[in-house]
Amino acid sequence: MRFQGKTAIITAAGAGIGRATAEIFVREGATVVAVEIDNTRLEKMTADLAGAAGQVEGRCIDARDEAQVRALVAETEAAHGGVDILVNAVGGSTIVANPSATIDELTFEEWQKLIDFNLNATFLFCNAVVPVMKRAGSGKIVNLSSIAGRGLSGNSSSAYAAAKGGIIAFTRKLSTELGPFGVNVNAIAPSLTLTERLLPHWEKRSAEDQAAEIDKVPLKRIPRAIDQARVIAFLASQDADFVTGLTIDVTGGLS
Repeated sequence: MRFQGKTAIITAAGAGIGRATAEIFVREGATVVAVEIDNTRLEKMTADLAGAAGQVEGRCIDARDEAQVRALVAETEAAHGGVDILVNAVGGSTIVANPSATIDELTFEEWQKLIDFNLNATFLFCNAVVPVMKRAGSGKIVNLSSIAGRGLSGNSSSAYAAAKGGIIAFTRKLSTELGPFGVNVNAIAPSLTLTERLLPHWEKRSAEDQAAEIDKVPLKRIPRAIDQARVIAFLASQDADFVTGLTIDVTGGLS
């Protein structure tokens, strides 16, 4: 029960890595304020986790809307006395028609869309939560980057790579700012992960293409959301009290 008595805000909690993380936290005793823009997903997750050791409080808001973010953080502090953990899981590459677009194929609108989707919610939630954590003198923040942010993904656009590289730099900078206040800031950088959003793209690939992708991975499989969530849970737990400023590549050894 690593998270007994802890309050966590998790964004994009209705599906994928965010949901898998929320499930671990709730089953290990946390109160999870689950942020999700899709209310159907939110209701299903809340129902699925009913009866777990912790509890879920669903909040259907836009994580890129500053006023909604600030209101949610204020409500969470008032209701629970603080925010112990923040997991920023909003992001992804499939919000544009061609996630693998080269620089000359990208439009400026697509560039802006990918930068906004992958950076703005993380900034807004950190900006709102950090004062709460500073007052408490403790806290754990875990951000989601990608191996694309290290320039290691041949299937991602430069816009996505730039955004996820920004998450790595943002995480490192925040760790130096917030360390003196007892706040740990880390990130994970997943490789291709078979979440609900990416599975349809994976299934459209030929068997030969899938086999070639798997063969690149030393552990010889493509990760699922739970593989990423377990590392997030470690970084958010007491086990990582002396870990900060780190981005862990969760890739099965892919480099």
